[in-house]
Amino acid sequence: MALIGRFNTLQVSKFTDFGLYLDAGADGEILLPKRYIPKQEALEVGDWLNVFVYLDSEDRVIATTQKPKVQVGGFASLKVVEINSVGLFLDWGLSKDLLLPHSEEKRPLQVGDYVLVHVYLDPRSRRITATARLDRFLDNSPATYQVGEQVELLIAERTDLGFKAIINERHWGLLHKNELFRFVRSGMRETGYIREVRDDGKINLSLQPVGAEQRDVLAERIVEALQAAGGFLPLSDKSPAELISQQFSVSKGNFKKAIGGLYKRGVILIGDDGIRLAP
Repeated sequence: MALIGRFNTLQVSKFTDFGLYLDAGADGEILLPKRYIPKQEALEVGDWLNVFVYLDSEDRVIATTQKPKVQVGGFASLKVVEINSVGLFLDWGLSKDLLLPHSEEKRPLQVGDYVLVHVYLDPRSRRITATARLDRFLDNSPATYQVGEQVELLIAERTDLGFKAIINERHWGLLHKNELFRFVRSGMRETGYIREVRDDGKINLSLQPVGAEQRDVLAERIVEALQAAGGFLPLSDKSPAELISQQFSVSKGNFKKAIGGLYKRGVILIGDDGIRLAP
């Protein structure tokens, strides 16, 4: 049985003038149109193909070797390419655009805007559908993250406190303003780290390793930067936070801890004009 809205590995059952058919078990056979057959492969009956299964414009189950930007169950930032009375249509990488019904909008959108959506299979129509109302698809299971754990983030929306982000496509988290030492925007995918799991279940995030690991990683970067610069950098514990952020994308406090550790180990010397590798 083929899963609509997802990649499936299916077996070639027969060829026709307009494409080939793939065996989908209880779903019968699914057409892969000729224009999507991989030209670099000499396919035969019995071979296996990894294809994306969806509904065409006439709601027939069909396969493609095109790769959409998101599968059913996932989240993505997609561009609005058309709006009509039915809803908004989003470019998700296939020839048939993805529908975002007006009822699933969170805010008014125009052609050319990007919108962060969840993609699901409508249980009545079996159509692949997008929604900008994300809350009902997140935080539905307990968060079992550990402080310092590396996670995958999808940056969502700006708030007064920073940026909301989706963690591992399962939970909401927050990147506070003081954790943003480089440019981020909605739709960006980033590697992040769990900074805190609060008693109320809310999760605070960082774009850098946290704790001792953070200091070790930063210290290594500082030494590498010193080596690349000939042994001296015009940065010290007295430098403006903006200059430190520009160079290393970290807070001044974390920079001071890192160079303090390097100084105690005898790796660097700290002067008013900057830091240098110890002789």
